[in-house]
Amino acid sequence: MTNEETIAKAAAFMAEAEYCVLALLDEDGCPTAATITPSKTEGIRCVIFGNHRGSHWAQRAGRDSRASVCFNSVRPECNVTLVGTMEIVTDDPALKKEMWREWMALYYSGPEDPAFCVLRFETKRYSLYVDGQQIRGTL
Repeated sequence: MTNEETIAKAAAFMAEAEYCVLALLDEDGCPTAATITPSKTEGIRCVIFGNHRGSHWAQRAGRDSRASVCFNSVRPECNVTLVGTMEIVTDDPALKKEMWREWMALYYSGPEDPAFCVLRFETKRYSLYVDGQQIRGTL
């Protein structure tokens, strides 16, 4: 399998994932990790999340944009670890509407709710393990 095929398989796996692990640095500079549901992926380059502006994720990303996202599965055997930066998006109504999911109505009045924001993760480097092939690189 070529590196391009491995990257394509990793991207397809990410697009189907119901959750991933997001790691950010807390107020003491310590790494913290928790599961979160991605709203959208753009290959391995970008992962987008809908979230609350007051959430610990948004607060941490606001203090320090360095982040890591990990998608993992035992069957199929796949691990996608991405390292990059997180941006908090509050001023893009079209993106907020696109990232809106019906279940979010439990927490927000709609995508225009000022408490609703989008967290946009951009990959700088990656480590992929797919079907027995491991590759690492930068974007």
